[in-house]
Amino acid sequence: MLPLTSILSTPESSYLEGKSAKGGFPDSFWESYSAFANSDGGTIVLGVEEDGNGNLCVKDGLKDAPKMKETFWKLVNNRQKISHNIVLEKGVYILEADGKQILVVEIPRAERTVRPVYKGTDPRNGTYKRFGTGDHLCTTEEVGAMLRDSSISPLDAVAVEDIDLTALNMETVRGYRQMFKLTNPSHLWNTLDDEIFLRRIRAIGAGKDGKYHPTEAGLLMLFGYEYEITRRFPQYFLDYQEDRNIVGVAKWKDRIVSSSGDWSGNVFDFAMKILAKLQSDLKIPFVVKGFQRIDDTPLHRLLREAVTNCLVHADYYGRQGIVVSKNKDGFVFANPGGMRISKSEALSGGVSDPRNATLLKMFSFIRFGERAGSGLNGIVYVWKKVYHTDPEIFVKEEYDRTFLKLPTLGKEPDVEAMAEFYPDEEASDNQNTSDKPSDNQATNIDTVDKQATNIDTVDKQAVNIGTVDKQEPNIDTVDKINTKQSMLLQYMSTHPTSTAKELSQMLGIGITRLKHFLIPLVNSGLVLANGANKNRTYSLNIDTVDKLDKQ
Repeated sequence: MLPLTSILSTPESSYLEGKSAKGGFPDSFWESYSAFANSDGGTIVLGVEEDGNGNLCVKDGLKDAPKMKETFWKLVNNRQKISHNIVLEKGVYILEADGKQILVVEIPRAERTVRPVYKGTDPRNGTYKRFGTGDHLCTTEEVGAMLRDSSISPLDAVAVEDIDLTALNMETVRGYRQMFKLTNPSHLWNTLDDEIFLRRIRAIGAGKDGKYHPTEAGLLMLFGYEYEITRRFPQYFLDYQEDRNIVGVAKWKDRIVSSSGDWSGNVFDFAMKILAKLQSDLKIPFVVKGFQRIDDTPLHRLLREAVTNCLVHADYYGRQGIVVSKNKDGFVFANPGGMRISKSEALSGGVSDPRNATLLKMFSFIRFGERAGSGLNGIVYVWKKVYHTDPEIFVKEEYDRTFLKLPTLGKEPDVEAMAEFYPDEEASDNQNTSDKPSDNQATNIDTVDKQATNIDTVDKQAVNIGTVDKQEPNIDTVDKINTKQSMLLQYMSTHPTSTAKELSQMLGIGITRLKHFLIPLVNSGLVLANGANKNRTYSLNIDTVDKLDKQ
């Protein structure tokens, strides 16, 4: 419940709308209701007016506030009036000021699965968004974006049936597979031919014609050239700008655009091209692990995370494309499409809702991107600690674009602060860890939990990798496994490489408990243990994957 002081003597804003309601329940109420629901939520107050200074005040109030409240509940449940009732009972209440009553209605931000919230029965003519102090009727394009986002299934997993596999850009596929092999050197998928490998990562899928076609994610990430992608996404455009100056005409120290024609123009190649440029001027402190200097700093990993976030959260049907810029004052990442969760949820961590979930999986297979929902939170936390500046995350609703600004203000990074975000064994002995965030402020950026993730360190039973690789998997045990083992197998069917830490977090149990479910799967040959010590990862035996696919 909002206090009366936060309503009165304040002007209308992007979160507050006042209406006098002198002539009864105002029909314009539903325009504001739709606008707040489709934006970041807000409060509508009935029985107030603007004073001479533009602030809300109570002059006459409501003649019968209880009856007005009753009318609201009747209308909000009428689908001819508004498409969805998203208001909580405690969010509708009566306040009194100087003996006069007003009605307060708090409108939450609507979940994307119910958007658009619209007035009347036609979303094309009744969908609004809140820009500043006004309610603006959405365009057909904006309504379409909300309808796409309302889907429960990842749309980028849909096969693009008007493009066949002859459009495959083998040069990009080879580059991606090389990255996959470097990241997962012992993974069984490295032995697969290209078509089966692309099926495993969901880059291609079966169409209604029974033939394989690129998925939307595969088209964006790996297939063809820019002219192939724009057949599906007419507004598709990728743009990297470095040291932009406008003196008469716009000039850049360096610029990369997807439409230049001298490179593929797809998402994966764009990420590889711009990362080297974004990271080129980063200061690298002297940190040694064993006898090897570590050049992949937390800031390098942070910028990888920022690029990945920008690419996997973009609405590729949206206008203006993706723009990544670098200048002496910092970095800016802008992508079409608003945030699918609220800003507060994104910054608190633990909630993930990527617009292109399949694309995110492809990046995660090569250790790009965050799967736990704390990526943006980690970026903001690390940046503030290392550069002592405040990042900005905001959505320009009128353009339906999301911005992440990482300012440096000409400062050099704080090398001592950066040391905090190296894995423990890589950091200096006098590293200060007292300010590390709690579980609800996970930094991601590859910061390693102090708890060892090597199964062999928590169980004296060692797994003989050579034996596992040679033995035939006992496929019959697939039907005899318990619930947690089934969850492990299903998880690994969509995550080609997983650490013990990731698996334990997925199950919500500790590393020690995990061994009781995981080691029998490894010993049976259903799961492969790849690598040794802290580099060990786990993956499904390919025969297990095939069996799961058939079930």
